[in-house]
Amino acid sequence: MRAVVQVCRRAEVRVAGERVAQIGRGLVVLIGVAREDDAADADQLADRIAHLRVFPDEAGKMNRSLLDVGGEALLVSQFTLLGDARGGRRPSFTAAAAAPRARALFEAAASALGDRGVPVQKGRFGEHMEVELVNEGPLTILLDTRKAF
Repeated sequence: MRAVVQVCRRAEVRVAGERVAQIGRGLVVLIGVAREDDAADADQLADRIAHLRVFPDEAGKMNRSLLDVGGEALLVSQFTLLGDARGGRRPSFTAAAAAPRARALFEAAASALGDRGVPVQKGRFGEHMEVELVNEGPLTILLDTRKAF
């Protein structure tokens, strides 16, 4: 699974003008599920998100995790993270998992993150969403359960 993790002061997701999710301080996590991903990837991603040390300590060093600061997570499905534009100008999304499998693994990651004690909000899988956030830092991290970027 691939994820883009952004530290935020607040964030929300709207679908057709309706707010469907909202968090305060925490992480906005855009998640893409690849065809070869499985439940172990969902669990590994949840663990990395919960324990990723991207929040500052008293000395200003990135030394605290989402759990340490009592932050929230807003998860948004985004198959376009699997886009490959190396072959031309139009990206190919053949690496992305089919929607039913992707939805199941996205939900598994959300559940596993919640099981670790992180309050989780989610966008609506497969919907056109407006994601609004106040990015803090800005600080953005790329995660991949299969390989390094």
